[in-house]
Amino acid sequence: MSNVLDSAIPVACWSCHVAQNNLTLFCSHCSKIQPAAAGDFFQVFGLDRTFQIDLEPLEREFHRLSRKLHPDRFARASGREREWSLVDTALLNDAYRTLKDPLFRTEYLLKLEGAEIGEEHAGKNRKGDEKEFSRAPADLLEEVFELNMQLEEMRASKKMGETDEQLQSDLAAAKAKFESLVTAVDEDLRQQWKIWDEGDAATRETAKTAMVALLDRRRYLSNLVRDVTEALGE
Repeated sequence: MSNVLDSAIPVACWSCHVAQNNLTLFCSHCSKIQPAAAGDFFQVFGLDRTFQIDLEPLEREFHRLSRKLHPDRFARASGREREWSLVDTALLNDAYRTLKDPLFRTEYLLKLEGAEIGEEHAGKNRKGDEKEFSRAPADLLEEVFELNMQLEEMRASKKMGETDEQLQSDLAAAKAKFESLVTAVDEDLRQQWKIWDEGDAATRETAKTAMVALLDRRRYLSNLVRDVTEALGE
């Protein structure tokens, strides 16, 4: 696997003019702050594009760079250096928040690899230029239908000021099941991370497709859990 630094664009430091790359926040020769990196979030930390990341080194590097970028360090610097410290800090914070979270990192890397991620693409099947949107996953059709009926009953009961203990129990059980399905999806995603990280181009393409489908499923299940939680008033 090639390191992200291999694809860096050669540039010269604005202060000492020593050649470096466009992915660094500080010059490797004179340590002067540089304009915000033009690369992706992995490049900000000098990381390969992988789904599996060691979070401890990531956190250490984040804190190290945060200290170096703190605006107080640039109180007597030029106006553009003060501006760069703010812009670079914002970039660093965004990169760290994204990479430390497994789901955010997965969605972000898949997008970098050209995948369509998000509500607007969920469950999409393409036929020529037409787009058809599936609803519940095929294996959950009956359960989702039943759940929607129960949710309607619960909402109606609340409007009438009534309490249906059996219905509450059924919804609580449904919530627990869908939460367990979310957990299963997360485990499947971790398996696909490993396959992608260690695979060749063909294997990665297959893993990418699988992860997009898993994220669609997870999003749908999470929405079900949210709806049940709201109905139960939790």
